[in-house]
Amino acid sequence: MKKTSVTLKDIAQELNLSISTVSRALKGHYDISPKTKKLVTQKAKEMNYYPNLFAQGFRNHRSRTIGVVVPKISHYFTSTMLEGILGHAEKKGYKVIISESKNSHKTQIEMLHNMIQYNVDGVLLSLTKATEGVEDILKILERVPLVMFDKVSTKIPCTQIIVDDKKAAYHAVEHLINIGKKRIAIFKETEKLLTSERRFEGYLQALSDHNIPIDPKLVFSVEDLSLEKGRELANLALSLKERPDAIFAITDTCAIGAMQVLNKFRVAIPEEIAVVGFSNSFSSTIIQPKLTTINQPGNIIGKTAIKYLIKEIGIDRKEGLVVHKTIEIATDLIVRASTLKVSG
Repeated sequence: MKKTSVTLKDIAQELNLSISTVSRALKGHYDISPKTKKLVTQKAKEMNYYPNLFAQGFRNHRSRTIGVVVPKISHYFTSTMLEGILGHAEKKGYKVIISESKNSHKTQIEMLHNMIQYNVDGVLLSLTKATEGVEDILKILERVPLVMFDKVSTKIPCTQIIVDDKKAAYHAVEHLINIGKKRIAIFKETEKLLTSERRFEGYLQALSDHNIPIDPKLVFSVEDLSLEKGRELANLALSLKERPDAIFAITDTCAIGAMQVLNKFRVAIPEEIAVVGFSNSFSSTIIQPKLTTINQPGNIIGKTAIKYLIKEIGIDRKEGLVVHKTIEIATDLIVRASTLKVSG
């Protein structure tokens, strides 16, 4: 026998009440007596009734639902941003649908289209590295408010929540210079990803400001800065005739992979080669020695992103009152044993 969903009409018939009375009772309206509210609530529970949120959304043009699309859910930094998003959404009475693009441009577009079909009130988007164009994203922006966070694009006219990647990278490299390092390698991504480019700019600027020549042999680029790629790049760095005396990896995962190789070959960290990462992931406190890294407050980034999105959802877009902003969240350098200067 096919199961059917229980409706307000079913509850009304059971209690010999009008559908509107049942609806108002379940919503706690003041004009319904406590006795009727209790009766309706008990009957709804007994009949296993669940409100159709999507139907409600179509009726009142608001679903109280927000869509989130991120490249990879399992990434530690992403999980901290999602915590910030979910925590604030719950406080404000919003549900959240989370989708993973798996760093695929095609999947990213499919997920964004799905969000429209789910009748979301707005979308939070962190771009995939493989984003090939922004035309489809601009079409989504015409339908609902959209706020970008972490991985963004200057080609999309919307509010964006970021960190100052260039300044953060500059501070990381300057720290290495201040502890006496002069041959500083960088492990970065090959894609034209804005975050990677900005961190590379910070690296170059720090070297220039401190009159340290830029050695192209110390610039290592790969498609994906995974743990394994960190190991591969560290092996390449160690094979150089003139080894680096420091490594700045633009992700913690890559930095930790590099440190595993340095530890394997008994390269003293930080005396022979110091290492700095980026993100302040949980793993940065487990690897030995503990990793110096840029702290990105993911929870704050996520919370800020959804705050601005909810604000834009409440504005009449037809009136042209939405003012798009770029919000920079402060970072700081967490100095640990991978760069601590040894006295004497």
